[in-house]
Amino acid sequence: MLRKFSPKSVPTVVECLDSTLREGCQAHGVGFTLQAKIKIALMLDDLGVHVVEAGWPGASPLDRRLFKALRDYSFTNSKLAAFTSTRRKDVRVEEDANLNAVLEAGVDVAVVFGKSWSLHVEKVLKASLQENLDIVAESVEYLKQHGLRVVFDAEHFFDGFRENPEYSLTVLEAAVESGADTVVLADTNGGQLPHQVYQTVSEVVDRLDATVGVHMHNDSGNAVANTLMAVLAGASHVQVTVNGLGERCGNADLCQVVPNLYFKMGVKPLKVEDVEQALRKLTNLSRTVYRLGGVKPNPYQPYVGEYAFSHKAGVHVDAVLKERRAYEHIPPKAVGNVRRMTVSELAGRTAVVYALLEELGLRVAKRDERVAKTVEEVKALALSGVSLDEAQSTVALILLKQLGLWREMFRLSEWRIVSESVGGKTSSWSWVKVEVGDREEVGAGEGVGPVHAADVAIRGILERFYPELKDIRLIDYRVILPEAPSDTASLVRVYVDFTDGRTVWSTTAASKNIVEASIQAILDGLDYYLQRKRTLKH
Repeated sequence: MLRKFSPKSVPTVVECLDSTLREGCQAHGVGFTLQAKIKIALMLDDLGVHVVEAGWPGASPLDRRLFKALRDYSFTNSKLAAFTSTRRKDVRVEEDANLNAVLEAGVDVAVVFGKSWSLHVEKVLKASLQENLDIVAESVEYLKQHGLRVVFDAEHFFDGFRENPEYSLTVLEAAVESGADTVVLADTNGGQLPHQVYQTVSEVVDRLDATVGVHMHNDSGNAVANTLMAVLAGASHVQVTVNGLGERCGNADLCQVVPNLYFKMGVKPLKVEDVEQALRKLTNLSRTVYRLGGVKPNPYQPYVGEYAFSHKAGVHVDAVLKERRAYEHIPPKAVGNVRRMTVSELAGRTAVVYALLEELGLRVAKRDERVAKTVEEVKALALSGVSLDEAQSTVALILLKQLGLWREMFRLSEWRIVSESVGGKTSSWSWVKVEVGDREEVGAGEGVGPVHAADVAIRGILERFYPELKDIRLIDYRVILPEAPSDTASLVRVYVDFTDGRTVWSTTAASKNIVEASIQAILDGLDYYLQRKRTLKH
């Protein structure tokens, strides 16, 4: 029978250990340079995590370099931790290379993992149950003798506890009696469910006179829920990674665990005094870690994803504009994110008006007939296979035209592109004719591909008339291929993202010709920037 939740058992403060620089590096496709790791460590310190687990010095030369490099930096909130295994079975503790590498790392905290599942002890470690207890005790004691704070991670604890609870608990007791400051229950296989975690952690907290923590993997999709449930059961130490990066399916996501603890459970998970100010840095931290790790961000990620506060359905948009809490569980700015109103085939007039007000600073009556015509055009495009969900700037151009505020700044009247491969080298050349006012200009450009060549030629002309376009960079280019060969589904859709260093905007275009669609999307992106600047002046 499960214990009832009791507010008295929930700690008011939880220690947060981040393992992005160790566990996060084990995620498939993730790779951090030395400088990237340093930057992430400093950002975690600025956020206010209590412990930054920077790596495993005994296993990685790069991690040894990192610990050496981090000595040149000051940390305000975080203590640095080095990760290691317990001593090897047939090696004296003082001669174990892994443990001594932690001492050489010059850190304040050691995170040492050991076996707590009898199956692993006997089948993997090939040791007796008593031998494993001696290994755990000697390893913890050795690190404590050298003045380190010791966090003992009980590997596979939940699986071990299910099969042989007394032995798993005895392993924890051996660590505590040898001086471990914190014992961590690791769901190494990631298969636990929240109700199982609550029951197990409750029993451990009742049994041990020690600080209990958890380290959750996400193989059952419950790493965040399991971590929160553990805190409800009395755990006061949580181990997380930014964006949930980690082995296989990943770990408990700091970007979800920390705001949930603070906003939903009233628990302080960061060392800083002003937690709310720190949490406003969360979205930037998330996206920086994705970028430095070479991983594409998850736009649907709770709290920090690009679409976390995106509203598309007309009913939702209308309600949010009247009362934010109608469809938002917290204000987006609380975690450094922003609200997005998506104008699409599902959106009503309110969404279009909102998008206009946000993008162009104009005021238009909700029932203005020109707004209704814009909605109809958006819906017609959707029916033809052109989705505008991710191209709000294209919608803004449609709306400006309907309102009579759009003025033609330029027109591409002709273009020709040639691509060839000679000696293994591929090049493209473009020739374009652009009309600006009553002037007709001809230009040429060379690029690595046809779209790049056209962009070079077009900009070469337009930047002479509109120098501000020199600040514009194309930051993303995506092609959506047709799903079927029929005439109605054969349009190729192109999405292009731009930035001027301050804001980001997106446009889209569709055509049966991929180059034509790409050029049109680029033209619309440049046009939107000029139209917006012109409109905001009025």
